[in-house]
Amino acid sequence: MENKKSLDTLRHSAAHIMAAAVTELFPGTKVAIGPSIEDGFYYDFDRVEPFTNEDLVKIEEKMKEIVKENHPFVCSSIPKAEAVKDFESKGEKYKAEIASQIPDDNVSIYKSGNFTDLCKGPHVKSTGELKYFKLLSVAGAYWRGDSSKEQLQRIYGTAFLTKEDLEDYLNKVEEAKKRDHRKLGKDLDLFSVNDTIGGGLVLWHPNGALLRNVIETYWKNFHLENGYYLLLTPHIASEELFKISGHLQTYSENMYAPMEIEGKPYRVKPMNCPMHLMVYKTKLHSYRELPIRYAELGTVYRFERSGVLHGLLRVRGFTQDDGHVIVSPEQLEEEMLRVFNMAIECLKTFGFNDYKIYLATRPKNKYVGEISDWEKAQDSIENALKKTGYEYEVDEGGGAFYGPKIDIKIKDAIGRLWQCSTIQFDFNLPERFDISYVNSSGKKARPYMIHRALMGSLERFIGVLLEHYAGALPLWLSPIQVAVANINEEQHEYCKELTQTLKKNGIRVVFDDRNEKIGHKIRENTMQKIPYIAVVGNKEKEIKSVAVRARGNKDLDVMTIDNFIGMVKEKNVPGINEL
Repeated sequence: MENKKSLDTLRHSAAHIMAAAVTELFPGTKVAIGPSIEDGFYYDFDRVEPFTNEDLVKIEEKMKEIVKENHPFVCSSIPKAEAVKDFESKGEKYKAEIASQIPDDNVSIYKSGNFTDLCKGPHVKSTGELKYFKLLSVAGAYWRGDSSKEQLQRIYGTAFLTKEDLEDYLNKVEEAKKRDHRKLGKDLDLFSVNDTIGGGLVLWHPNGALLRNVIETYWKNFHLENGYYLLLTPHIASEELFKISGHLQTYSENMYAPMEIEGKPYRVKPMNCPMHLMVYKTKLHSYRELPIRYAELGTVYRFERSGVLHGLLRVRGFTQDDGHVIVSPEQLEEEMLRVFNMAIECLKTFGFNDYKIYLATRPKNKYVGEISDWEKAQDSIENALKKTGYEYEVDEGGGAFYGPKIDIKIKDAIGRLWQCSTIQFDFNLPERFDISYVNSSGKKARPYMIHRALMGSLERFIGVLLEHYAGALPLWLSPIQVAVANINEEQHEYCKELTQTLKKNGIRVVFDDRNEKIGHKIRENTMQKIPYIAVVGNKEKEIKSVAVRARGNKDLDVMTIDNFIGMVKEKNVPGINEL
């Protein structure tokens, strides 16, 4: 913890030094805010001309000069009114606005060299303590995160306490660039996003649709095995449904505008849960039926601003692996444990074995329900977590307004954390939809509700999978598992028959019959990250066999067709994630 505090202080100071360098190099640039963040720091600037990569090099060099000059960070406290007036006189309107909104009579000012900043600190003692840093990129940002306000430029950087830590981080950044799912999606012909259709709306190409089908088939079977009912619900619904659920009142800025149908307003759905509850309400339920588990691969639509859209990771139309469980109060702990174990089993199947787990508790201010009910629910969830044997952290106040939750973050192959699984308790919707069941005394009772997603959304999860495996998906997930390649025309008919035989055995296969040299075919199919290439020449044709190359340039030699099919089938199983 002490090391983290030191790192945060160093990075905060680095942001300050970067702002000093920018204002010296580019006079007239206005500064906004510059905090430390999880992997580094940033500072927002108001400048007409866009910063370029060449500018980042200049800024970094100027920062090195400031570091070498070893200016002390000097803190002083001055009257708020004086600070506002001073910043206004310098044209620093953002700093003046921040200062004016500070509730105290005095504000803290930090000065190092010629640069003065409104800042609560802390900072390192002097600029000379910043030794290992790097500027990384420029992005757009709105003042106060509000798209109706000024568009600023955000420069990102990172800093570490040791040279080794910095080098390790920069290596990970480079590795992450190679694994970028947007590049892999294009290279492997999986998906695209087209402005003519609209930002954040994904087109799944044949290979991508095959990959989705494999995941969806596994998901459906997994849920059926675990006692879920599969549902299908419409993409649009009357506004009345979203008034009942409360989404229209609290979530409208993330919903698409209404469409009028026969004089009534309709919306594309942002959530599946209201429709699942309407299914539940179609008949009376007994306590003997509970828990009732519903699951749907339900496509929803949410408005995301264009500036935050990012490949498959942030989209406007996506398919949730959604589930809702209706339970009696006494079943909550057992069912939370069951759902948690289900989530872990699912993640392990896809090759994720390292997690960070959080119990998010009641927000301090905005929440529904009685505190005593929150405490009971949180105790039940925490008891369930304790039984899992996994370590977890308590995220105080991090719960949704409608109930506490469990969040599971997965660690990928290069150590990055991704939010995927979430298991959320809900006090709110059972009340709003007035759902009930008949208890053992023959009286109506209010059930509890659990929202849960194991993967989050298919789009995001596939993006994470692509980056985790660097596009080289396990055999069972690979859209194309085998490429058959003939050396020349003499093997064409044999290869066609071989391809059909593989298809009949449930193997996803393509026949590369292009009039190209075999070396070219092997290279191109290798670049497509296809797990196996079955090469056929006259020798293989004569003895009814194939020469097999596994991904990674592993030559598996010549096999009979039956032996090859047997090997592929043996490894073509969910959860087997290595060739």
